[in-house]
Amino acid sequence: MQWTLVIPLKPLARAKSRLADAVGDGERPGLVLAFAQDTVGAALACAEVSDVAVVTDDELAGRELAALGARIVPDVPGGGLNAALAHGAAVVRENRPGAAVAALNADLPALRPAELSRVLAAATEFPRAFLPDTAGVGTTLLAAVGGRALRPAFGVDSRARHRASGATELALTGVDSVRQDVDTGADLRTALVLGVGRHTAAVSAGLPMPGSLDPH
Repeated sequence: MQWTLVIPLKPLARAKSRLADAVGDGERPGLVLAFAQDTVGAALACAEVSDVAVVTDDELAGRELAALGARIVPDVPGGGLNAALAHGAAVVRENRPGAAVAALNADLPALRPAELSRVLAAATEFPRAFLPDTAGVGTTLLAAVGGRALRPAFGVDSRARHRASGATELALTGVDSVRQDVDTGADLRTALVLGVGRHTAAVSAGLPMPGSLDPH
């Protein structure tokens, strides 16, 4: 089965405020963009992914991610994360009503195509399925097949909310790169240990406070 991934991305200047414990305000937008570039690049390299739609109104991010091969969908609703994801899924299905669609976080800089492939293969067995994040509280991927509504419920306690919505939780091991999203400096250190993509590696190496991001 081939999937379309829908990836939401806030305007870079407003994204990832919790990274302030490790990254200055001036450097954070570039790091957020690098996360998204590595996420999109790895997703497009996954054999099960036919295309990637990024929902964003950030012009710089749109240009850079389009250059990688992503389709840019303007965030017309402007109503936050879940509204953006529902809109992105609807745009994808305008021409392909039965498309298999998965929402994927934009902050997975260590994402590996082979691990994403395993998650998507597992998701094909269920009408709707989700993968919890490493912390066990949030969600990094939500999938829907057969034209079923995605019904995203990302945000605080999204693991519990997706489970309550009837989506099946994917209990997989060995897919840490798909579960390791980055919200804090500690998350970034963990991702660096896993091994991040080239964009995040380059930006992280140039940060003015490298000691705070040293995985050792």
